[in-house]
Amino acid sequence: MEKLKNRILQDGLVVGDKILKVSSFLNHQIDVQFLDEIAEEIVKSFSKKEITRVLTIEASGIAIACAVARILKVPAVFCKKDKTSNVPEDVYSVQIHSFTHNQDYNVIVSKEFIEKGDKVLIVDDFLANGCAIEGLASLIELAGAQVVGAGIVIEKGFQGGGDRLREKGIDVQSMAIVEKMCSKGIEFRN
Repeated sequence: MEKLKNRILQDGLVVGDKILKVSSFLNHQIDVQFLDEIAEEIVKSFSKKEITRVLTIEASGIAIACAVARILKVPAVFCKKDKTSNVPEDVYSVQIHSFTHNQDYNVIVSKEFIEKGDKVLIVDDFLANGCAIEGLASLIELAGAQVVGAGIVIEKGFQGGGDRLREKGIDVQSMAIVEKMCSKGIEFRN
């Protein structure tokens, strides 16, 4: 998605050699109209697949998951990183390592929100090492549901997670794949 690549080049901030901050338009302050354009592209990427739910992890993936779910007219579901008092005991749970926070989370979702037979599209803002998508795929399988794919806004291709997930048979569609980045610039995969 050329418009996304241009926006990353214009407004993205590279920190070190592995962190890309897009806080001004994607995951702190959100350019909602642009988010809708990205969501439309994700939906187009999976247009031939039946989807009954969209799944993400709190917090940064929620906005894009909601935008995609609105277009598809299906529920958006998000996994919580902490069990709260308003979450029932009957949950699916998997442990996921967060690259961004360098921390393991025991993510949960109530069993009532992913049902056997559901066809689930995973959506997230970033894909780095693939642990989050892999964990969500495991959770979907625990529920007896099917992973139809993963729609990603920005994939950090140089970290290999997307390629590893594709090798495992997950249909990963990223709107922009960053191949290399440093303080001097960003290179995208074609």
